[in-house]
Amino acid sequence: MARRPLPRILTDSASLARSREFARTAADSATDVFHPLITIGRGARRLAVSGGQRWAATPKDRRGPLFFLVAACLLVVTFVPYGPLLGLVGAMGAAAWAGRDHTPVQNGPGEAESARLQTLYEALVPYFSSDGDPCPLYTHGGDCEAVFEEYTFDDDGRIARLRLRYPAYFTDGEAPSRARIEQVLHAKCGRGREYRFEWDEEANRLLLTVLGPLPTDLAAQRFVTSPGEAVLGFTDHASVHRTLPVDGPDGARDEPPVVWRTGPRSTEPHLLVLGQPGSGTTTLLRSLALQVLQHGDVLVIDGSGTGEYGCLAGRGGVLGVESGLSGALATLEWAAHETERRLIVANRARQSGGPAPDDIRRPLWIIADRPTALSHLAVAEGRDDPQRLLQVPLRHGRAAQVTVVVADQCDSAGLLSEPVRTLTRARVLLGPATADEVGAVLGAPPHTTPTAEVPAGRGYARLGAGPVLRLQVPATPDPFDDATSETHRQAVLALLPDRTVPAGEQVPGPAAGERETGLPVGGGPAQLTKAVAGEAADPADGPAPGGAAAPGTVPAAAAGPVNGAVKVNGPVQAAGAEG
Repeated sequence: MARRPLPRILTDSASLARSREFARTAADSATDVFHPLITIGRGARRLAVSGGQRWAATPKDRRGPLFFLVAACLLVVTFVPYGPLLGLVGAMGAAAWAGRDHTPVQNGPGEAESARLQTLYEALVPYFSSDGDPCPLYTHGGDCEAVFEEYTFDDDGRIARLRLRYPAYFTDGEAPSRARIEQVLHAKCGRGREYRFEWDEEANRLLLTVLGPLPTDLAAQRFVTSPGEAVLGFTDHASVHRTLPVDGPDGARDEPPVVWRTGPRSTEPHLLVLGQPGSGTTTLLRSLALQVLQHGDVLVIDGSGTGEYGCLAGRGGVLGVESGLSGALATLEWAAHETERRLIVANRARQSGGPAPDDIRRPLWIIADRPTALSHLAVAEGRDDPQRLLQVPLRHGRAAQVTVVVADQCDSAGLLSEPVRTLTRARVLLGPATADEVGAVLGAPPHTTPTAEVPAGRGYARLGAGPVLRLQVPATPDPFDDATSETHRQAVLALLPDRTVPAGEQVPGPAAGERETGLPVGGGPAQLTKAVAGEAADPADGPAPGGAAAPGTVPAAAAGPVNGAVKVNGPVQAAGAEG
């Protein structure tokens, strides 16, 4: 006989969590409402216990007179006008007084906390004092309560929040002076934690706040964003004014995202990601690719050649996944021609007074992971540098709906080309780094103290001239990696588009009289479109008949060579590009 399943209310963790939260809220509300009655009842019980103890302690020869005295008092109260009412009010008042909470309220810090504050005060004396100050705020052996206006301690007795005053002559506008104070506070308040420093130069106040860890339990999922927005990760609630609903292990909740806006109206149309090995740069690029595939096309250049993007090969909207030098050069050359074609078509559409065609409205993303590795191979073989071909998409990609994302290791940052370094105004740095390293990459130091050990995907982000934000990238591992958990594997596979080519099917070769074209799809099969024999279309003709290309395919006139599948013969010509 088959077992009957348990009711859903007993198996749904989200429903159980909501029920517990509702019961806890109801209990708290009931406690607040009936607090006076609870206090009076507790006081009556205490008075009854105290009376019983007093009666038991009274000698037996005195119990009779005591009982007669109490009875006489009750009799007098009964016959006095309003006596019973006044007696009841008095009894309730005595019960309320006896039932009050006797726990003393500690208004100031304890002995250990006072010692910690005094130690911190003494450590700041050499930096906040001057010999010519007639009324110094900081002196050896002075009172710390005069300068520490607000302080909060955590359960371990360490400072969690501190607001202090400093003299007006302190050079708070100079970065080295501020860095010295932040270093002292970081050392004295406890290492191993992240602190946020907010300097109020007008009021001569400094606020120190201990930051909690960023959420590391969020996996890849569909984020509630509009077209042209991409979620880089999540940050602190106080850093942004927006939250997104996300699904975590404990149910749905709201988290503050770091949203990167791309497109023609974006001031930071391209992104540069740097990090140490294993810091999560590839994870971030994979997360962006999965988000872009909802409403755009993706070209992937995998310079490391480790197959981290094999799950994208042959998927709808993925125009190519290339890891070889020859295929990368051909793919980037096609991307440059496609950018030029989009610019020409958009310009002619504006001149004619009509809307832009649909085939140039669909965003195109070029994701290049470790292009410096391919540049090293190009130098060794005497070939052209692949980074040079990124110059056209970087300079004109915003108007052409082309977005470039470049990721590399910090050790190879000096090998990045000048256009990549200067035209990527959105920056991300992942992995452990010092404040100077963060400032060198992002252009501004962080307002927090970096820690030596961080989880994978943890770092800092800065969009253009905005503030430096803490960042935690959602877990988006390679689903084909054996070390990936089943939960994360299913989360990534659920976001992948359908395959445009069945698994295991080979790409057919070119027929007789046809030119060998197609987009690179390294590491997997692809559905390619053949070009009719003859010359490429003239740029003035615009897009090919039939409108935009289907996801996963590209018009033949705008196609490039296939990596390892089709031999490259002659120059590559793209529709709208002058060959």
